[in-house]
Amino acid sequence: MSYQVLARKWRPKSFSTLVGQEHVVRALTHALTEQRLHHAYLFTGTRGVGKTTIARILAKSLNCETGISATPCGQCSACVEIDSGRFVDLLEVDAATNTRVDEMRQLLENAVYAPTRGRYKVYVIDEVHMLSNSAFNAMLKTLEEPPEHVKFILATTDPQKIPVTVLSRCLQFNLKQMQPPAIGGHLSRILAAEGIAFEQGALNLLARSAAGSMRDALSLLDQAIAHGSGRVEEAQVRDMLGSVDLDHLFALLDAVVAGDAAAALSVADDMAMRSLSFDAALQELAALLTRVQVAQLAPQAIAEDLPDRERILALAAAMQTEFVQLAYQIAIHGRQELPLAPDDHAGFVMTALRLLAFRPEAADSVPRAADRAAPVARAPTAAYRTSPTPNVAPPPAVAPLPPAAAVAVPEPTSSVCPLAESDSTAVADADWHRLLPELKLSGMARELAQHCELRGLDGGQIVLRLAPVHRHLQMKPAQDKLQQALSEHFGRPLILRIELAETEAATPAASAQRAREERQEKAVAAIEQDGFVREVIEMFDAQLIESSIKPI
Repeated sequence: MSYQVLARKWRPKSFSTLVGQEHVVRALTHALTEQRLHHAYLFTGTRGVGKTTIARILAKSLNCETGISATPCGQCSACVEIDSGRFVDLLEVDAATNTRVDEMRQLLENAVYAPTRGRYKVYVIDEVHMLSNSAFNAMLKTLEEPPEHVKFILATTDPQKIPVTVLSRCLQFNLKQMQPPAIGGHLSRILAAEGIAFEQGALNLLARSAAGSMRDALSLLDQAIAHGSGRVEEAQVRDMLGSVDLDHLFALLDAVVAGDAAAALSVADDMAMRSLSFDAALQELAALLTRVQVAQLAPQAIAEDLPDRERILALAAAMQTEFVQLAYQIAIHGRQELPLAPDDHAGFVMTALRLLAFRPEAADSVPRAADRAAPVARAPTAAYRTSPTPNVAPPPAVAPLPPAAAVAVPEPTSSVCPLAESDSTAVADADWHRLLPELKLSGMARELAQHCELRGLDGGQIVLRLAPVHRHLQMKPAQDKLQQALSEHFGRPLILRIELAETEAATPAASAQRAREERQEKAVAAIEQDGFVREVIEMFDAQLIESSIKPI
């Protein structure tokens, strides 16, 4: 006897053996049990999720010789013939090859005749979205009011192409993609029944590669059995799929944490020698970073039996939470840019170097006290650093202006720049409202600064006060941008500290709001005092809508 592929041999024969799609099984089971049978069903979903399988099980439930039920016997002649695909009253039609209106009319002409063997004549139309508009129109009347002995089961992977007139005549069930744990569990049961040795890691790889399709998973399992000479081992499956070993990705992230560019390039070269897919590598890297972020923010969500649990927790402890988010963005953008790279290897190398370039600064990279004496162009606590810069000679020192020149220079318009580090009184008395426009901030950093009150300088730190009601503005990127702008404005490194407390003076945002309200009140008063407006109000008993008045 010839070999039968696993996808056909292990096709579910009843609702109880169906993997996944519990929501569909529950609805159909209740309908069959209570005899609430609709005349047309529509199953939608991607390939290999069980549309045709459920259609055949439903046909068996309707035509089983023991009666209509959700548990067909599977032993009677009707059940056996439906399983073997030779039941005369089950008509499976491929709409992709029968798209014309004449073929649909010929098919529906036979619907008026009673079934030959079974209780119902069941039409299973696969890929129904491939029918032409004329074919859809030809079946509308029959689909809406079919004979009592006819049931329609439609299946499609693209329900958007089906006319709404057809959708409204069917009970629609959306089949979900299979989850990898469910696929892996089903594959393990099949291999145990077949008596084939396997490794669970290999099944996990097959389940992820199937992308939610059980049929794809079984086809890959057939290939893996042939590739492994009757055994399903993780190393052989990884080699067959061209999958990236997680050891490569852990080594890459370890190199990023350590700042070792040579080690990161070695990982990329090793992957190139093994002809591994760099696109799949970046996809797996994004998935690994997701698990690392989950371990940082919700460690209880990491399963105890996860094979790489300890390594994930170690990375979660070694990496900053913000950098994991940035690394995830770098990974997915690197994957998008891979087709634009000179080659896949170069694209992966640049993504790895980008991770290194934007990794957090080490603690020993903060400038020393002697270095902080000179003006710098950015804050010393910037969250991320750019690529290393070559050693260059420092710029020549600027000679101080002679006393005579100082007389000719007009006094600065702002009372806050420049300030000596010891002049905390000057900072405390500074006009924060006049300082903000000079910082040229934008976005969330500007919103944060406008809702703050300047408190003073405390040992090299600029202290701002923010009302607790605006605590949502206290985001790290906004603070970093505000700190950098302040350091550049004062010409020396300053550290920003924000305390949460009720502000004592009016913040720039409060002052701006009060100014807007005053302008609005003046505009309303001007309109009310206008002679023409007052005459209209008195003549027609009109009412002035203040919200429609905008100050000029």
